[in-house]
Amino acid sequence: MCDVRIGFGEDAHGLVTGHPLVLGGFEIPESPVGASAHSDGDVLLHALCDALLSAFGLGDIGQYFPPSNPNYAGLDSQVILQTVQDHIRDAVGEVQIVNVAGVVTLDRPKLGPHRVQIQRTLAEVLSLEPGHVGVTFKTSEGLAPRHVQARVTVLLRVEASRGSAG
Repeated sequence: MCDVRIGFGEDAHGLVTGHPLVLGGFEIPESPVGASAHSDGDVLLHALCDALLSAFGLGDIGQYFPPSNPNYAGLDSQVILQTVQDHIRDAVGEVQIVNVAGVVTLDRPKLGPHRVQIQRTLAEVLSLEPGHVGVTFKTSEGLAPRHVQARVTVLLRVEASRGSAG
């Protein structure tokens, strides 16, 4: 039996100097600021993880990677994503990501010049064709110039459901 699920996730972090700005697994080369976070602060991957978990009612990444745990300090968000995917597979069976749509809000630096690379990197991390990953960029219109935020919606296909998660 094939089951289709939709998940939604959101993440935000303050920006500080001296940290890299990582989005979708891609480090923005000229950014003078990055996310202040317990992990690498990749809001796009964090929102994706929460979207995946939400599709099955499995909580959020804070439950699995609490910022109070020093073992997760500086953790690469790709490791977080892989762990979340493994957890979902254990809970519900094989899940195929069909499509990902993400929105990143950031005033500076402008992300448009990096759209293709962010999209390609995220698609590669997820083993998807780039055409199945959409990323759009917004500014806060000056309302929140010292923060970065991402929202992600994901469409999933579950081939073999193993129980009633979600």
